[in-house]
Amino acid sequence: MTLAMDQAGLPEAAGDRTVVGANLSLPLFRTLSGVLAGHPYLKVVLDRSEDTWHLLDTRVHPFHVNYIATRILGMTLDELDADLDAFNASVYMDPERRFLLGVLSLHTDDDPDGSERPFLVLETTEADTMSGALLEEFYTYVRGRVDGRLPLLLKPANHGQEQELASIGEARVPRILSHELFGNRTRTCLNPGEAEGRLRYFRSTAEYAAAAAELGWSDIVAMPCLPDDVPRVAGFVNTAPITPLSHTNVLASGWAIPNAIVRDLDALVERDGLDGAWVRYRVREDAITLERLPGAPALDRPVWHQQRIRIGAPLLEEAPVLALHRLRRTDRDSYGTKAANLGELHHVLDSRTADLTAFYARPRPPRPHLLAHLAARLGETDPSPERLRTAAAERVADTVRAPDGVALPFRLHHLFLTSSPALQQGIGKLKMALELEAFDVIDSLCLGLQRLIHGTPMPEEVVRMITGAVPAALADGRRLVVRSSSNAEDLPGFSAAGIYDSVTTVQGEDQLMDAVRQVWASLVSPRSVRLRHQVGISLDDTYMGVIVQEYVPAGLGGVLVTCNPTRREDFRNVYLNCTADSPERVVDGTVLPHQYLYNTVEGGGRTVDVGSSGADLPGPTRAALARLALTGRLLQSHFSAEDPDDALDIEWLMTAEGAFRLVQIRPYAR
Repeated sequence: MTLAMDQAGLPEAAGDRTVVGANLSLPLFRTLSGVLAGHPYLKVVLDRSEDTWHLLDTRVHPFHVNYIATRILGMTLDELDADLDAFNASVYMDPERRFLLGVLSLHTDDDPDGSERPFLVLETTEADTMSGALLEEFYTYVRGRVDGRLPLLLKPANHGQEQELASIGEARVPRILSHELFGNRTRTCLNPGEAEGRLRYFRSTAEYAAAAAELGWSDIVAMPCLPDDVPRVAGFVNTAPITPLSHTNVLASGWAIPNAIVRDLDALVERDGLDGAWVRYRVREDAITLERLPGAPALDRPVWHQQRIRIGAPLLEEAPVLALHRLRRTDRDSYGTKAANLGELHHVLDSRTADLTAFYARPRPPRPHLLAHLAARLGETDPSPERLRTAAAERVADTVRAPDGVALPFRLHHLFLTSSPALQQGIGKLKMALELEAFDVIDSLCLGLQRLIHGTPMPEEVVRMITGAVPAALADGRRLVVRSSSNAEDLPGFSAAGIYDSVTTVQGEDQLMDAVRQVWASLVSPRSVRLRHQVGISLDDTYMGVIVQEYVPAGLGGVLVTCNPTRREDFRNVYLNCTADSPERVVDGTVLPHQYLYNTVEGGGRTVDVGSSGADLPGPTRAALARLALTGRLLQSHFSAEDPDDALDIEWLMTAEGAFRLVQIRPYAR
């Protein structure tokens, strides 16, 4: 074993256990390793020119490049930072590179006799562009210096590496894909956080339904798949796989409560008697724990009990039914946030004058900006801000389309409600119950009001305005989609994900009127009324706009968010989920979608989970999704203008012809 030496050739400072040239045994691995995502890991650097490798002490050397620059090349950190991007390219992308950088992680598999068998996995960083030959060289070198009793597998770090390895037999380079390694993890972080509360474990939807009415703010709800109408509580636990982009996890993110997949909850409950007990629930990317408390802690009422969200007064004057492309974001007080954002999207795509580079232009220390990375992603040799603004607008307009359709203003909702004395009376009773906080009657009042809405005839003036906006679609019997667009959603501190209705199978005038009434009625559902009341949103100020669109058949549909939901400090990646047909299947928990992370800074993408399908999407489809992910990042610069780091939540469709249509764009609850 060779100790690491400093620049003068002397042993490193006490405490640095980095070794050079030694063979790797399991005890040495454990001595040097740290823990990432629940697994021990060790950083390694192969120096090809010296035909040796370095096993880094993880506690002392958290970054490969810092170690190489300062310990091997004799640079200072200031010298490294001054030319960091060029240095990174020399170690991650240069085909003739001197250094090969990787991580060894330790995992276990079950032997037939029930015992655990350890094995190592070698991978590079996610942005590394190693060729197949370099990957094979790296694997072969490491295999020759790792204890032969430990199986070693190579994990491609991105889709490009998967393609490079396709021509190399697995006998030469045994491998494992990311979704194969992590798809069956026992515990998975969905939304980081910590809470103390009473664990309520429901093993079926029937058990949950029987107890749902008594759930309170200090409960932590555990079940295989939480329903979208779960009330606001202290924490969520899923015992079956689900995506971080589900409606329930978007709620968890917006409510700032912990949420995780805990597949071994049965064993934890049986071992520690947790069901019904007071617990401390911690969710981090690298560890998820449920610790039984000795008794009920002294809990303060959550902050949201004092939270008061104010919304602007709705504009109910003579606002006409308008085509979506005629709206802008400033129209949200007349047509709702969703409709206004889709109108703004039309403007961005049609005018091509928006600056879509703000995310890349802001400082990312030690870099002054990321514009050179944006130029690389766009294939531009001219990194000037003017050229990049043009290229970014062109890329977005070439990649996606905004949906055609019309927006029904709040005025129509108001005309409908004021057309019926019975509706006015029902609204008055509900408002009084909310003022008196008579929660025992609120649900029944809401349900009664919804029945009245469904049974109240539509005023002729309203019918003419709606049918006159889509005459050709009604005459031809085309399928329509009717979506909600309220002024009480997509607000800071109140996302309202999944609490309002949309209807996707509408044909003919009668079904259209019924669908509009259903969307209006969802504004006074028991759950939506309770959630708004909890944060101080007045029923008087709340109105519902409606979007009517022609149905577009899709071979693939999904949701992307312009962040990594489980690692908030990661500004590089866009998280994208998709499944066959509708994006609603991604968020409602009916299937487990394909899940991808796309790096929009250095480039590249990787598969997180292949979902219920059991197989990954074809390479050309994944490449198209990478373009979509970059488009989402560029749109973030416009729609998050107040803070370009605020993530977006985008629903999209991919038609049979491979064209992308965005059907919703809104802030992502963080």
